[in-house]
Amino acid sequence: MNRETVVAEALNLLDEVGLDAVSTRRLAKRLGVEQPSLYWHFRTKNDLLAAMAAAAMEPHAAQALPEPGEDWHEWFLENTRSFRRTLLARRDGARLHAGTTPAGDLDRIRRKMEFLVAAGVPAHDAGFAMLAAGRFTVGSVLEEQADPGVAGEMPADVPEFSHEQAFEAGLALILGGLEQRVVAAAASTNTTAS
Repeated sequence: MNRETVVAEALNLLDEVGLDAVSTRRLAKRLGVEQPSLYWHFRTKNDLLAAMAAAAMEPHAAQALPEPGEDWHEWFLENTRSFRRTLLARRDGARLHAGTTPAGDLDRIRRKMEFLVAAGVPAHDAGFAMLAAGRFTVGSVLEEQADPGVAGEMPADVPEFSHEQAFEAGLALILGGLEQRVVAAAASTNTTAS
């Protein structure tokens, strides 16, 4: 038994029973070992959960980084959609991810930020747009995984909408706000240069 085996089996357990029912006792039984042997790989349950969260994010982390000259709007949309798909791929994926620090992903985040800044997005806005899109996505998936039906009860004169439609509408609003910041920054630069 190695660390990767423990994490993989813990993720399988998560998919079967949900985050609230994942325990080191249950995982040890599933692996056919005594519970204390898990502490050889993970000092605490929180350490195990952090490793599970990192492993669950691997599909998103494997996405290609943006290339210079790539359309930043399309990249921003697809990056956020990829994050959503990855969270949805695991039962309670958003809950597992919420509050974790992407320690292994910091270089990728830095390169994504550099891409946005090189494309004309002000550095401050690029950082907050990535943060806002990430938190919006986690919140959206939390709601979706809590209630896989429609995104919410609405008044009779408002049409029903799916979780995906609500996500896409919110993502478009974030992107629209970011585009306005880019235009304002470009206009400010042009005025200063004149």
